[in-house]
Amino acid sequence: MVAHVWFEQASPLAGAPGVAALEVDADSWSRVALDVAATAGRLVAFWAEARPAGGSWLRATYAAEPGVLVASLALPPGDREYHGLHEVFPAAARMQRAVADLSGPEARGGDRRGWLRHAAWPTGFLPLVDAGEPAPPAAAVTDNYPFVRVTGDGVHEIAVGPVHAGIIEPGHFRFSVVGEKVLRLEERLGYVHKGIERRLAGRLLGDGHRLAARVSGDSAVAFSWAYCQALEGIAGTALPPRAAWLRALALELERLANHLGDLGALGNDAGFAFGLAQFSRLKESLLRLTERVFTQRYLMDFVVPGGVAVDAAAGAEAAIDGFMATLAAEVMRLRQVYDEHAGLRDRFSGAGLVTPDLARRLGLTGLAGRASGQAFDLRIDLPCHPYDELRPVKAAASEGDVEARVAVRFDEVAESCRLVRDIIARLPEGPHRVEPACPPEGAMGIGLIEGWRGPVLVSLTAGPDGTVRRCHPHDPSWHNWPVLEHAVVDNIVPDFPLINKSFNLSYSGHDL
Repeated sequence: MVAHVWFEQASPLAGAPGVAALEVDADSWSRVALDVAATAGRLVAFWAEARPAGGSWLRATYAAEPGVLVASLALPPGDREYHGLHEVFPAAARMQRAVADLSGPEARGGDRRGWLRHAAWPTGFLPLVDAGEPAPPAAAVTDNYPFVRVTGDGVHEIAVGPVHAGIIEPGHFRFSVVGEKVLRLEERLGYVHKGIERRLAGRLLGDGHRLAARVSGDSAVAFSWAYCQALEGIAGTALPPRAAWLRALALELERLANHLGDLGALGNDAGFAFGLAQFSRLKESLLRLTERVFTQRYLMDFVVPGGVAVDAAAGAEAAIDGFMATLAAEVMRLRQVYDEHAGLRDRFSGAGLVTPDLARRLGLTGLAGRASGQAFDLRIDLPCHPYDELRPVKAAASEGDVEARVAVRFDEVAESCRLVRDIIARLPEGPHRVEPACPPEGAMGIGLIEGWRGPVLVSLTAGPDGTVRRCHPHDPSWHNWPVLEHAVVDNIVPDFPLINKSFNLSYSGHDL
């Protein structure tokens, strides 16, 4: 059986276009994964959800040629083991560990080390299953996490974090090195314990977008749009055309702000402070424009159920169009500076290499994946409105090093400038928001939006009286953090900040 046959058996699912749902048994659970992988499909997300009748649903979302498939396996009460997906899709390993920490089911043959708990709650307490608050420990608890040790002559370890010398969120990196050469990197994340998924449960459906936007604040538009897309799908709410185009405008502004910031930081990490100064200036100008148009520098609460919170300010079209023309020209000149700077070329070229074959096997996604030959972009491959009319041009490279990831960012900046100008020129008239209906209890929807890092997924199931029964937000960094461990091998320790920044993955997106 091949992937498209599973899609023929599936039923359409509300929310994002091209998504279908299929309930499977234990044998089919594994066969679906194998068939999707055999047809060059990819795992998008994996999570667990409590069943009203008891037990759990395991849900795996796959992107394959026909579209997106949500395969669901029912685990009866008392059954907490299942056949893991990590043997087919290595990116599933950490998601499975998170499911074990939060909901209980454990993958047979998988890594049984905890991922999110960090001794922050008692052994045996399941935050997404057990009611109430866990009892505090009688004494301080030490979390003796069993890192993988590398032994041999001259091998030593360098421990970095979880607390960093800056304002970034905590994350621990354990390097095994000989001299300055990295033999192995092992990461550990999830230190903040925000409890996003538990806090979403029981919340009013019409209010959940605010918390979804804060899963990873630099992707607020993508997460809130994905949440609202799922909610509008299960509520049967038709989005006003103007609202859809304004959401796309906000998403491209968010993409631009992050790419501009990263391009400056990458120059700085390679010792080119001029690049940081210039791109910081451009990013600040963009944020001021965003505030002028939408009243917020960072659009945390812009996308709301049924549309957007505010319409574009009067005269915004001309201001945006003029700024984008200037921005595109300035970025083009800066790209020439980056391309011709011998010091940057020396630091970027060959650093943090991820070959297309490795990227495919490990499931590298988003802009980092597109720099390693994985040309997948939801805006083009599974577009929601208005991207089906905008028809973006896909950025891609195959070299897979820092230089390629920088090039993809430059290409996406140029394309986003073009898209923003196109959106402004074609922005339809009409209302920017409608009031969504209340969906029926038990209705499930999927939101899928191509954020600046990659595909952002939100699964939403309605509870009673207009509340959230279960909401699972998924950041693409879950796929890409494990690949960073491979990318840094055989590089020198001082190049790690540069390689790390070329991916610029989300710590916050792991704190569920």
